[in-house]
Amino acid sequence: MTLKDMLEAAAQRYGDKAAIICGERRLSYTEFNSAANKMASALKKLGVSRGQRVAMLLSSSPEFAVIYFGIVKIGAIAVPLDTKYKAGELSCLFDDNRPSVLVSEKPYLDTVAPLLDRLSYIKNVIDVTPGAGRFLSYEQIIAAESGRAVAGGAVPDDVAHIAYTSGPTLRPHGVMLLHGNLAKAAAISAGGFKQTDKDIVTLFALPMHHAVGLVVIMLTSLYAGSTVIMLTGLSIHGLLETIEREKATIFMGVPFVHALLLREVAVGGIRHDIGSLRLCASAGAPLPLEIIDRYRELLGRELIQFYGLTEATCHVTCQPVDGGGKDGYVGPALPGFQIKVVDDAGRELGPNQPGEIIISGPIMSGYYNNPRATDEAIRDGWLYTGDIGSIDEEGDIVILGLKKPMLIVKGQNIYHSDVEDVIATHPKVAEVTAVGIADPDGMRGEVVRAVIQLKPGQTAREAEIKRYCLARLANYKVPKQIIFVANLPRMPGGQVNKEALKDLLPGVSSGSRVNTKIN
Repeated sequence: MTLKDMLEAAAQRYGDKAAIICGERRLSYTEFNSAANKMASALKKLGVSRGQRVAMLLSSSPEFAVIYFGIVKIGAIAVPLDTKYKAGELSCLFDDNRPSVLVSEKPYLDTVAPLLDRLSYIKNVIDVTPGAGRFLSYEQIIAAESGRAVAGGAVPDDVAHIAYTSGPTLRPHGVMLLHGNLAKAAAISAGGFKQTDKDIVTLFALPMHHAVGLVVIMLTSLYAGSTVIMLTGLSIHGLLETIEREKATIFMGVPFVHALLLREVAVGGIRHDIGSLRLCASAGAPLPLEIIDRYRELLGRELIQFYGLTEATCHVTCQPVDGGGKDGYVGPALPGFQIKVVDDAGRELGPNQPGEIIISGPIMSGYYNNPRATDEAIRDGWLYTGDIGSIDEEGDIVILGLKKPMLIVKGQNIYHSDVEDVIATHPKVAEVTAVGIADPDGMRGEVVRAVIQLKPGQTAREAEIKRYCLARLANYKVPKQIIFVANLPRMPGGQVNKEALKDLLPGVSSGSRVNTKIN
């Protein structure tokens, strides 16, 4: 099955049932499919063909879903990008996948526009902003199409989209996900959540370029015939109001979002009826046990965990949706996936022994344009995740840490090298190392600490380095804490001792003045 097949089958089966609700807008399954056909036809008229890349720099909206399916319906490859990326990050990613078309909107086009003269491979830019003038108007090209089904398209083994993740943005790792595997993963996900056409799912603070927003929520819901409610902004009051009004049944988020909800409820109580919810779930980052306990205390509900990564196409584990899971665990492997824990030599370990988690099933086909990274990640059909965990006697999995040089902030993966590569270009910086430390506010999970050794005779302040980063990095990657040291601590082999950097106290600088602040 391809994604085109999946949407067309859903439209035939569910017809006038709401597929997407966003504010006052309601898009039925039939309307969704028709709009995607229009986008597909428009792209074909622009010369887009099977296998060509179409970049999407869009906020979460019904248009995002329509455009995504319009791309994949003709066998082209969608490339959803993070709208928080800055020009340098986007330039690296564009150069990697060389899209022939870019679909975007204000203000993101303002970031991209200065790059376009150099990006000659981008032949057309489509602006989704109503009343747009400089680029092709999404409204106009859609209005010119009939909505009839497009001929041809992809086969299950074709790449549907490339997701940039699990690798430094400035050293691109584009995860290639196949039509057939995405359709299989959506079916597995629906089974794990016991999701049906009776479910109404909230899409809140989970961007659609992200695996959870696009695959776990959108594709799973389309497979199951559920309704997706898209909410913009970060208003917890608006979320609770929507759950009550629409009788939502499923609410998912990263731990940061659940922490925001609990903070709101702790202050103002529950002022809306959320009794329709049958499933509250968390993924994207480790879930503190305190949040699980507070959910029970303040909301009277279980908060289940599930685990996955973009390279695995979707989530690969899930705690029992009716409760009864073990606190701190992410559940067993879902049917359709196999999970093992291995040592550094690839030997399978016994129960409760920590090692690297590896996965087989409908995983990625590889990293785009990066066979070396693909060979490192996929060995004998198994995906080596870089996550450290263990499996107990009953098959339940606990995630213990990361083997990869990265951290997770509000569910977003950040590689140390992304931060280091940018700060290292500052003219005053001799050397820099980034590490993750626990968020002092307890909300984000981890935050970035950058430890900097300046060039001889140079002085700098935290605000100067932060401004430099803000101009070049997505906001969530900018260090929340900066420490200047006279010399970076080293291990006997000469490598920087990152563990020692985590233990530095703000105000302690190994012999030099420190400027530091938590934001």
